[in-house]
Amino acid sequence: MKVRTLGTKDGLQVSALGLGCMGMSDFYGPASEDEAIATIHQALDRGVTLLDTADIYGPFTNETLVGRARRGRRDGVVLATKFGNVRAADGKFLGINGRPDYVRQACDASLKRLGVDHIDLYYQHRVDRETPIEETVGAMAELVRAGKVRHLGLSEAAPATIRRAHATHPIAALQTEYSLWTRDPEDEILRTVRELGIGFVAYSPLGRGFLTGRFRTGADFAAGDYRASNPRMDAQNLAKNVALADRVRELAAEKSVTAGQLALAWVLSRGDDIVPIPGTTRRTHLDENLASVDVRLTESELGQLDAAFPRNVAAGDRYPEGGMRNING
Repeated sequence: MKVRTLGTKDGLQVSALGLGCMGMSDFYGPASEDEAIATIHQALDRGVTLLDTADIYGPFTNETLVGRARRGRRDGVVLATKFGNVRAADGKFLGINGRPDYVRQACDASLKRLGVDHIDLYYQHRVDRETPIEETVGAMAELVRAGKVRHLGLSEAAPATIRRAHATHPIAALQTEYSLWTRDPEDEILRTVRELGIGFVAYSPLGRGFLTGRFRTGADFAAGDYRASNPRMDAQNLAKNVALADRVRELAAEKSVTAGQLALAWVLSRGDDIVPIPGTTRRTHLDENLASVDVRLTESELGQLDAAFPRNVAAGDRYPEGGMRNING
């Protein structure tokens, strides 16, 4: 497994491909916990070092699962988790909280669930527009000084917010959605983080699995899978988006790789400061994803992908209205 560095100040070295663990506990329908833990173990055996979770996944249960899976294997494992999206135990969303007292409370709870004495990369999951970013990051910096956190991150933050946060304490990574059909970060975000020396972690690099070609109708999703109600699955958007997924499969077939491998190879090709974190709940899909690290795209192939996937090519927003209000904060 190749290695990439997040951030330039005391840079955090991670595997070129991380593992998103959200779907092992939430949002994508039922998953086997035993298979999820076996998948994490196999990822670690194959050289993946970056495990990504958050307190709201489950809610709360995903951190516990990741903590169990990494037990006895702390060395070399980069644990990344997030706070700020607040959910009740029954799953109800309660809003976004970046107040300093909540930052400290959330960190202590995550440490306990993960079963560790420090978090390697601690993200603000969404920006609290009611709390100055300097106050939130100031509290996060206190956690660094206390030894509870090693590196700080933001997720779905606007360029101006990133600059203010970074001036308060060095930010190692920004996590934002990025894939062939979600190229929004190319407008300004990537330029900002590169100017500041901040790494970029790309979540949903497979378009929530849609770019693999596995999903063609809402009926293809398991019960409880929120993707079935995603705006890009609306009847008015579906045909165009299925055609986009079909184009990935066509180009992948020409290169003798899978659609998922092509989509991941494209994200990896966008810069050595970018680390995709595809999620999976199965070892077979994990092996397929990891093989993308060795896929090399020619200038001609990159040109074909650019032509097929210009910015804003996907039909429909990437979240329902409420979720869209909380991005680029």
